[in-house]
Amino acid sequence: MKKYELTEERKVVSKTTLYRIKAVRSFSNVEAGELGGWVEKESNLDHNSDSWIYGNAKVFGNAEVFGDATIAGNALVFGDAKVFGNATIAGNALVYDNAMVYDNAKVHHNAMVFGNAWVYGNTWVSNNAKVYGNAWVHGNTWVSDNARVHGDAKVYGDAKVFGNAWVSDNARVHGDAEVYGTAKVCNNAEIKSQRHIVWFSSVGSEAGTLTSYKTNTGEIEVTRGCFRGTLEEFENAVKNKHEKSRIAEEYLMLLEFIKLRFKDKDK
Repeated sequence: MKKYELTEERKVVSKTTLYRIKAVRSFSNVEAGELGGWVEKESNLDHNSDSWIYGNAKVFGNAEVFGDATIAGNALVFGDAKVFGNATIAGNALVYDNAMVYDNAKVHHNAMVFGNAWVYGNTWVSNNAKVYGNAWVHGNTWVSDNARVHGDAKVYGDAKVFGNAWVSDNARVHGDAEVYGTAKVCNNAEIKSQRHIVWFSSVGSEAGTLTSYKTNTGEIEVTRGCFRGTLEEFENAVKNKHEKSRIAEEYLMLLEFIKLRFKDKDK
């Protein structure tokens, strides 16, 4: 039995005609006769579940909303995206391409989930955060502010990524680890706690960020600008490029701290 119908009220978004929906029966928190958001076609919103689209939210393309999922605010769900379970997409959030958001996940404010990304569990993706590529974010994680999680990266457990931090490539951030500020985590990083990462802002000739972390093989890597490599490789690069300059002294002092920080690789 249908739970809504397409009304005559319509609008065009991205050259696609959308129709406002109206409930034809009461279910969950929705009353019969209540107006909802916008869809392109009935396949965008399942009739056999309690999922609903509220307010000015829009779902179109081949996107599907089902389960107990809620789309609200000015959110857009389109492309081949799927939102289901108890997931909530709200605010000005965007979910598109082949992205999947499900379980109790929430994507709010101006956050974006796209590409082949999966966001699930009790995850919150909010503010201006972006999760994309083949990234997976799940568990009890938070990804917020201007944070980016992309590539084949995975953030899970009770981890938090926020500020202007980036997690990319094959990096793994989990446990109770927090990555924030301007930290850049990439390659094969394996960060299980705060003991596995350290970063310094406003360093070097360009006043950038130097990030150092453990990898999944126990090695220590450094990222600084376009440089990504081992601690030893970075130390050699500093000595070759900056020789005995003040910049070299600054970097070498930080590297000594990093060596001390990661002295016991088993912790």
